[in-house]
Amino acid sequence: MQIVRVYAGDDGESHFEDLTADQLAEIVNRVGEGAINLTTRPPGHFVDYHLAPRRQYVLHLAGIAEYETADGSTRRLGAGDVLVAEDLSGRGHTARSIGDEQRYSLGIPLADQ
Repeated sequence: MQIVRVYAGDDGESHFEDLTADQLAEIVNRVGEGAINLTTRPPGHFVDYHLAPRRQYVLHLAGIAEYETADGSTRRLGAGDVLVAEDLSGRGHTARSIGDEQRYSLGIPLADQ
């Protein structure tokens, strides 16, 4: 299982940080207000640079997502992997569906720290 955080750095760009299961355990205890969203994306779906819509963690259920930051760093996440999305300012990140499979994920809101 991969656990990856995407966050806005002081340089105004988004960056990745690999987290441990222990770090994730602390994060998921900070559930915030708002709906838990089930998102589906078709094969080939692409979203250009964007910010996280809120502080949330995204649990990947099926399919493969590839995220990229401005420095060209990428992370591919599949079923069981978690993205902690905290880049609420700056340039953001891209997201694309990889392969021929529909992509499903759950977005769970996190409280502000």
